[in-house]
Amino acid sequence: MLMLLAEYFAQYESGFRVFQYLTLRGILAAGTALLISLLVGPVMIRRLNYHQVGQAVRSDGPQTHLGKSGTPTMGGALILIAIAISTLLWADLSNAYVWVALLVTAAFGAVGWVDDYRKVVERNPRGLPARWKYLWQSVAGLAAALFLYVTADSPVTTQLYIPFFKDVAIGMGAFFVVLSYFVIVGASNAVNLTDGLDGLAILPTVLVGTALGLIAYLTGNVNFADYLQIPYVPGSGELSVFCGSIAGAGLGFLWFNTYPAQVFMGDVGALALGAALGTVAVITRHEIVFFIMGGIFVLETVSVILQVASFKLTGRRLFRMAPIHHHYELKGWPEPRVIVRFWIITVMLVLFGLATLKLR
Repeated sequence: MLMLLAEYFAQYESGFRVFQYLTLRGILAAGTALLISLLVGPVMIRRLNYHQVGQAVRSDGPQTHLGKSGTPTMGGALILIAIAISTLLWADLSNAYVWVALLVTAAFGAVGWVDDYRKVVERNPRGLPARWKYLWQSVAGLAAALFLYVTADSPVTTQLYIPFFKDVAIGMGAFFVVLSYFVIVGASNAVNLTDGLDGLAILPTVLVGTALGLIAYLTGNVNFADYLQIPYVPGSGELSVFCGSIAGAGLGFLWFNTYPAQVFMGDVGALALGAALGTVAVITRHEIVFFIMGGIFVLETVSVILQVASFKLTGRRLFRMAPIHHHYELKGWPEPRVIVRFWIITVMLVLFGLATLKLR
């Protein structure tokens, strides 16, 4: 929106042309989303407290969590509002990829909102039944995957690229839809599983989102893409503005979500953010690099799968509790130690993921 205004005023004052630069608009998007989060956050927390929209805590979990009962949840709506406003202000709204990312984020956020509303407002512990939750996630994920497949204008946008190799690209054809669906829906649920401790999910989301923003900028620039020998996806650079919004909104939310948390993001935030990251990874053709950088999300998901499989097949549990962050808590690690160590691991994985762009 503001980009269009800048283009108009650039006819009379050349200085407004600076807003055409993606790097500047990405930074401004991050700053705008951060400011919105910091300003709106206290108001939203007060409203959630007033309406008693509090988190229910499982009695079979770590005993240290019992004191968190009643902490306001559904704070992820704050993140989504900040992302949407900031992106609409600073992105090129004629870019289809921007709208795909925004609509996927909104759709998954809506699914999470219904689940949260039923749990904390209607006091229904089941929330949105799993089959309905996965159905609507699948509808949104498949719709995005099909749109990207149908509108693909070159083989590059549907090939699977393997890190560390210069010329290894697998043409997937219609299987692109299947892969994209699993990346988007899988990432959504992976972030949701990770969101179990104060700030545990949001900072890795910010770190991975920032890295994906850099990747989007590079894949959308023909010169950088050619130099790094990564796929050139015209128009994908505009997603760096969207990713900047994720980073700014996430940091603003972390201000209130850091230990001890004043608010939790709930499914409305976790499901939406995971889907947003997965969508950017699919558009920029860096699904495997995303898998590496989001290693903590992968670890949390795999721990749940292994725990369930082991218990059903052998009657024994591999971990004291899944997801795995609860396992370390029950081993005696203080919550802040678990959180910070998982953050450190994410920093290292993100740096490694970015290194793959050059190590080819």
